[in-house]
Amino acid sequence: MLKKEYILRDMDCSNSEEAIRMLADVLEKDGAVKDTFCKAVVDREKEYPTGLPAVAFDVAVPHTTGSHVNRPSIAVGFLSKPVMFRQMGSPEIELYPEVILMLAISDPEKQLVLLKKLMVFLQDENALKSLKASSTKDEVYEIVNSYI
Repeated sequence: MLKKEYILRDMDCSNSEEAIRMLADVLEKDGAVKDTFCKAVVDREKEYPTGLPAVAFDVAVPHTTGSHVNRPSIAVGFLSKPVMFRQMGSPEIELYPEVILMLAISDPEKQLVLLKKLMVFLQDENALKSLKASSTKDEVYEIVNSYI
């Protein structure tokens, strides 16, 4: 699901849509998602925001329906400067994630299972601090895969 080439460091983005596009492009270039994926994620983010306050720092978990996915994938992006995402369930609240976990899951049941696993991850302060402190894609890969 997560490949090392799906991990982007030092993402220089001016807004959440640009961050989503950068991660979606990586998945699309590898054939993991359809060319409709990026627009679908951007559109869904406007309607159903995915910013989450986590114990160590804010994160975003943008995703869309499985009809835009060729094979299950996760992309991880580290923002050089946080950009605004609206909070899931409370869109009036602005959050500034430092990390984005983009999900491309074709099966809705598997997506729900993955989201539950990610919620456990987002509540583990040590894991999040390790993720943020990671200096290589190998470290990021190991940390994220230990939860999914």
